[in-house]
Amino acid sequence: MVLKDHYGPWALLVGGSEGIGEHLARKLGAAGINIVLVARKPAALAQTADKVRSESGVEVRTLSLDIAHPDMLERIDEVTKGLDVGLLVHNVGGGASFGPYFENTLEAAMTPVLTNCVALTKLVHRFAKAMALRGRGGILIIGSIAGNAGSYFIAGYSAAKAFNQVLAEALWTELQPKGVHVLAFPIGAADTPSRRRSGTKDDPAMQVAKPEDVAQQALDQLPNGPVYVSPENAEYFKSLYTMSRRQAAELQRDMLLRMIPS
Repeated sequence: MVLKDHYGPWALLVGGSEGIGEHLARKLGAAGINIVLVARKPAALAQTADKVRSESGVEVRTLSLDIAHPDMLERIDEVTKGLDVGLLVHNVGGGASFGPYFENTLEAAMTPVLTNCVALTKLVHRFAKAMALRGRGGILIIGSIAGNAGSYFIAGYSAAKAFNQVLAEALWTELQPKGVHVLAFPIGAADTPSRRRSGTKDDPAMQVAKPEDVAQQALDQLPNGPVYVSPENAEYFKSLYTMSRRQAAELQRDMLLRMIPS
């Protein structure tokens, strides 16, 4: 009930159709919080919404939307009109396209920026002010350890995830005194459908987490921002800050070379 009292009655979950997003939706529903689910894939979105409704009995609204589109905020405003949104969850990978930066299209280079920087900025600006005024609420940003050092073959993605984390840290300093919890949860690797589709290989340096565990840890740690890394990957995360930036970039490069599809 503490979760519902502080983050309810509605949560806006962007990226809530499968993997970590599905488990976040189911756990929020189990806590009695109504949910607006936003994701690109209408079939997976509807399936998750039905599952949450049947399991929890909460109200679930859905919106099939690519948040990179310029009218993203207007579309979300339509489905959230009149709702008291107490929790904003940004759970968006953002189109990590493997390959040299200049061999990808401009669209591929812009996608992580639009979804992780532009869209997140718009969403926070729209929903966080009301949370601060009423003295409760939360912002949860599922990020990536790739955002802690420039990452070979996913340059734009790693830069966009760095924005996510730094924004969360700054917002935490402003909003925590007002009763609004802010947390960036940078994950290393999780066994999600999108990861399996990408063909990413496992690597000993990065343990692959279960999406349900990531969802539970993120919600558990939401009051303890601004950044939380799961124990499985905490050592690797910390190592990036004990070395020079050149060494950190090289470490990420070497790991990515072992993980990217052949």
